[in-house]
This record gives sequence, structure tokens and C-alpha cells, in this order.
Amino acid sequence: MGKKDGLITKGRYELKFRGVKCLNCGHSLDISDKYCPNCSQANSTKKLTLKDFIDEFFSGLINYDSKLIKSLSALLLRPGRITKDYVNGKRITYTNPFRFLLSLAFLYFLMFTYNNQFSSWDRDVSKFNGDIGGTPLVFNTDSGNLGVDSTKLERQKTQALAQLDSLAGEDPETRNQLKQLDTLSGLGTLINNEITKRDSIMLSNPKAYFNGLKSKSNLNAFFKKIDFFTKTIKRDTLTSYDQAALKYDIENTWSNKMAFNSANSILRAIKEPGSWVNSTISKLPFVIFFFMPVFTVFIWLVYIRKNYTYTDHLIFSFHNQSLLFILLILSLTLDTIFNINSSGIFLLIFAFYLYKAMRKFYGQGRFKTIVKYIFLNTVFMILAFFTIIVTFAGSGLTY
Repeated sequence: MGKKDGLITKGRYELKFRGVKCLNCGHSLDISDKYCPNCSQANSTKKLTLKDFIDEFFSGLINYDSKLIKSLSALLLRPGRITKDYVNGKRITYTNPFRFLLSLAFLYFLMFTYNNQFSSWDRDVSKFNGDIGGTPLVFNTDSGNLGVDSTKLERQKTQALAQLDSLAGEDPETRNQLKQLDTLSGLGTLINNEITKRDSIMLSNPKAYFNGLKSKSNLNAFFKKIDFFTKTIKRDTLTSYDQAALKYDIENTWSNKMAFNSANSILRAIKEPGSWVNSTISKLPFVIFFFMPVFTVFIWLVYIRKNYTYTDHLIFSFHNQSLLFILLILSLTLDTIFNINSSGIFLLIFAFYLYKAMRKFYGQGRFKTIVKYIFLNTVFMILAFFTIIVTFAGSGLTY
């Protein structure tokens, strides 16, 4: 604080420039007031100069750097201490936990996407011929359909039959395998026939097909509409919902617009998987801010007898999540420089750190802490899994 006081006694902060009324909010001031007690603006009537801007910039920078160093030191060296200090009112010393976590999350995901080069997937798709790992399954990147290559299936079946025939004899197990091959061949043909039949019904009379979806349940109808639009967008080169509505005499409803936009997003995501993944990852820092408050409810329930508010538990969650991102950033940096995989080691460090933080902040014994630690981490993993699924699914429908 001494450093700050030294800076504000010079230039526009000198005594002769102080006023008796705040220029920002109009609050009455004393000549001895360096700052307005109502809005915190500096008490100065001097016109701003370029030098004043530079002085204030470096003053703010030094102040933030000091907070950042103290926050990092407390986080890394004293598990649980920073939250205890912050909850007990020692807040000016440390950075804001919400802003700190958001900054770290942005930095980590930016580094992650840069190092993984997802954009190369877009180029790979243009070269993709539909084959899936040498299997008879084929994926059409234009329509998003998964089907069976009957020619390839028949060829693989013939090759397998030739090998099994030489081993067959009277072996019942080998004869059973021969029957299964016939079944697989028939199944592949059946799948292709069903896909062709469904698409032909849909596209032969698209207006009637779409109107018939009104009899379906809301969720089922919505996904059927998405399927309808994925086919018609490519076939008829539809670029907007209005164009589709006019062509197929579709009612102008929110559900229909959403289905069209979702189908369009899915087709774009299939054609540009790298760009889609990058777009989704860029949203994850904001997803964390919705995820952490939900997870904190479980911390609050587990420690409901403790004299902490929900916000106190949330601050504890944010601080620990910040430490996780710091460790992941360090791991990613080391992996990039030395071409190693250190993430497992840093995750183990975080696991131990989290246990120590829980013991320090909540002040309970080893057994209780271990039980709650296992429970909360299990809940965290389950919630994280569903959050990631929902995030990527939602991103695919809105890309």
C-alpha cells in the first residue's frame, strides 16, 4: 500500500488539485480525501495529460501483478489457505477468483487447440472416401448417413468363406461361423434397403412426409424434421429456412426453424469437423461457469453442517479449479517443449493437492475428508461427463 500512496501524492493527485465534490458521483468530499468514499474515483480536478495516463497504467499494472503473484504463491504452496483468507475478508490481497479462473481457462483452451491442430481435420474430410477402418461400413459426409458397402461386404464374406471352408470339416463351431457370415451379409443388405426405402418415401413426396410428422410426439417429430432437412438441404441446395418453407409449404414455427438450423449445423460440422471442435472448445470456459455452480451444490450438501455459505463453497471450487488449469498449462508447456506426456503426473499432483485443500479449508479429519473426497470426485466426473456430452451435442446442433 505504501507504494500506491507514493504514486498518488504526485502529479494530478497533489493536494492543490483536490476538490470538495466528486466529479463522478457528486458526493461531498474533504480536501484530505484521496478517493471518493462513495464511488472510489480519485479526488483530482487536474486535467488529464499523457503522462497521467502512463502513470496510472503502470500503477494499475504493478498492483495487479502483485495480486497475481500473491494468488499464485498461495494457490501453489498453501492448499486451502487462499480460500480461507478470501472468505475471512482478506480480498484486496488476491485476484478475483471468478476472473482468475476465466482467464486461466481461456489461456489453457487456447494453448490446447493450438497444439492439437484440429483445423487439419477439415482437409482430411475432403480426402475421406467413406471407408471406416477397412470394415464394410461407409459414412457419407454429404448426408451424414452411415450405411453398408454391399460390394465390399460380399467380397469380405467370400474371402472368409474360402478360409473357413478349408477348415470346416465336421467342426460344428466353424459351421456356425459360416451361418453367421450369411446372417451378416443379409443384415447389410437389409440396412441398405431400409435406408433407401426411408429416403425414397421422404423425398418422393416431401410435403406429405413433413405434414405427417405432426402426428409424432414432440421430441420424435423434432429429430425426424432434422433428418428430413439434412436430406433436402443437400438435394435441393437450400440455403435458408425461408427457402425450405416456401418450397415445401412448411408452417413458420419456432420448432421447424430450429430443426432446419440444427440440420444445417450438423452438415457443416460433418464437413468441417476441425473448425467445429475448435468452436466448441472456445465455449468451454463459459460452460465451466455454469458447471461449477451446479457441482458446488453437492459440496454445500456434503458440508451442510459447516458454517459456510454456498458462495464460500463456490469460491473454494473456483480456487481449486484454477489450480487445476495452472497445472494443465504447465503440463502442456512441458509436453510441447520436451515432446513428453506429463499430464498424468500433474493430475496426480492435483489429486493430492485437492485432498490437502479440503482438509485445510474445512478442518475435518482424514477419514471424513477421504470419504467426502471420493464422493465429490465421483459426482464431479459424472457431471463433467454429461456436461461434455450436452456441450458437444448442443454445439453440433447450433454450429
